[in-house]
Parts: sequence; structure tokens; C-alpha cells
Amino acid sequence: MKRTRLPLVILAAAACIAVLVGFASGRAAKSTQATQSSANTGVALQNTFVSVFKKVSPSVVQIQTPEGLGSGIVFDSKGDIVTNDHVVSTYKTFTVLTSTGKRLTGKLVGDFPPDDLAVIEVPDTNLQPARFANSSNLQVGDIAMAIGNPLGLASSVTEGIVSALGRNESEGNDVTLVGAIQTSAAINPGNSGGALVDIVGNVIGIPTLAATDPQLGGAAAGIGFAIPSNTVKSIASQIIEHGHVVNSGRPYIGITIGDTGNGVYVASVKAKTPAAQAGLKVGDVITAVDGTPTPTSNDLGTVLAGYKPGQTVTLSITHQSGAKAKIKVTLGQYPGTP
Repeated sequence: MKRTRLPLVILAAAACIAVLVGFASGRAAKSTQATQSSANTGVALQNTFVSVFKKVSPSVVQIQTPEGLGSGIVFDSKGDIVTNDHVVSTYKTFTVLTSTGKRLTGKLVGDFPPDDLAVIEVPDTNLQPARFANSSNLQVGDIAMAIGNPLGLASSVTEGIVSALGRNESEGNDVTLVGAIQTSAAINPGNSGGALVDIVGNVIGIPTLAATDPQLGGAAAGIGFAIPSNTVKSIASQIIEHGHVVNSGRPYIGITIGDTGNGVYVASVKAKTPAAQAGLKVGDVITAVDGTPTPTSNDLGTVLAGYKPGQTVTLSITHQSGAKAKIKVTLGQYPGTP
């Protein structure tokens, strides 16, 4: 009997079609599952942001002075609030606005300008203290949220990541942030003194400084700096206990300085300080530290911030006579002001 292969071809084609349809259905199902999983992940992250804000915002206050507005963080249950020294400026009393709109009078407990930190107290022990993290555990890439009062907009939040760690950044006015946290979370005027927090709502730093673009002259987007929480805890605790800082951990020479355009002018030398003991004189110009040029006072502060008390550095000096010299200075510890 003569047989034909046609039915087998048809059956094979039908089987292939069935397999392809099944494969396509499987791919569609997996695609739907992936989309749903991605959506669930996004919702979970969004809910985490919301939860962190609800947890931290009651601990963030607005600080008002005749010069402007800033932010602060409730440090303990006794009514102590930590903020930036440049927020309190030269004032001793302040208006403090809580997250609930309650208006309080704050008084200065003490400040430490080298670290740009200050503590004020309010007569309300019912405020919610923030929880402070161990900033030494931070890693580049960690999520960071800044909560404060930028431009007077109370309880505002921005988010980003920890962009870098251990930055020594000059604020100007002889203030250098040591070991600062760089973050992409937007930092605007009024954020100063507020909270930079991690994904579980613990404070990792105090937003203090936004970078500026030297070419455009304005703020550099996505580059801000915060004082690490470990520094904040140490300095604030000393101010609360003693009224001033007793162990700053910052290097100290003991001079007042000015800029010449080509080095740092020594305007005065304090008695019995490392500078005096090393033989530094009024009129000397410091041009380098251990070979690193210091054309401005900000540069000098930034370079010295990389050292610790007790270390010895070599200063390159130009005397008033024009003669050049190198002087070794053993760094002291920056004293707190009682």
C-alpha cells in the first residue's frame, strides 16, 4: 500500500505551533511576573522613604535668628538641640519651631566653630530625640535622605546616596570640615543643621555645606557635605557636659592668619603654642605643609585637617627678609573655648 508523508508533516507543524504558543505564553507570564516584582520593589522602597520621614521629622526643628533660618536635631530628652555654628551665628537666644508648629525659645549652651557645631536648649522635654548611627560603618552607595527646612520650607526631604567619605572641605572663615560625608541628596540654604539619615532613619550626619561651581558661581548640583554623626555625638556631648569642648581631636598650631595671594601670612603667634615653640614669627608666610602648597588660608586649613594632634609637620616658610626656611611643628590639640 502506498503511503504519504503529508499527515506527518501536518502533525509536526501543529506540534511546533503548540510548542511556540506555549513558549510565548510562558514568556508573557514571566514578563508579567517580572513587571509585578519590579512594581512591588518600587512600592516597598517608596513605603520605606515614607516611614523614614515619619520617624525622623518629629526630631527636626526650625531655628530662627534675625539673620535667617536653619535647622536643628533634637539630641536628647532634656531639650538639647544640635545644629551648625553658622546657623546660630553670634546670637544667644533663638526661636525654635517644632514639627508640630509649637514655638519655643532656645538658648545657646555652647558652640565649637572649628567643627561648625553648636548646641541650644529649649524648655520642652517632650520632644522626640533622633537616633544617631555609627558613621564609621557608612559605605559609598548607601541611601541618604536629608530632612530640614530649606528656603524656609519646613519639614522638606530630599534623597540621594553617600557619594564619598572622608572629605576635608573648607567652608571659608578658617573652618574646615574634617572627614565629611559627601552626598547627592540636595542641600539648600536652610538645610544646615538638619538631619542626613540612612534607610532606617538613623542620623548619619548634619548637612552643612553645598559645593559651588567655580565656573558658574552657583551651587553644584548633587554635591553636598555633612558632618559625620560620630563627630556630632562627640562634640555635642562635650558641650552639654562641660559647656565647651575639652577633646576636639583637631590639630592646632596657635596662630592667626591672613591671605597674601601667594601663601598664608602669620598675623600673630599665641604664647606657649606649637607655633611659638617652633619659632614661627609674625610676618612669616607659610607656603607649604610637608610639601603640599598652601596658597590660601583655606588651603592651609584643609591640609592640616588631614593630620592628628601629636604629629609633626614641616612648614615651608618665607621670612619678611625674603629668606626661605623649613620649620618643624609638632601639632597640638585645638582647644575648646569655655
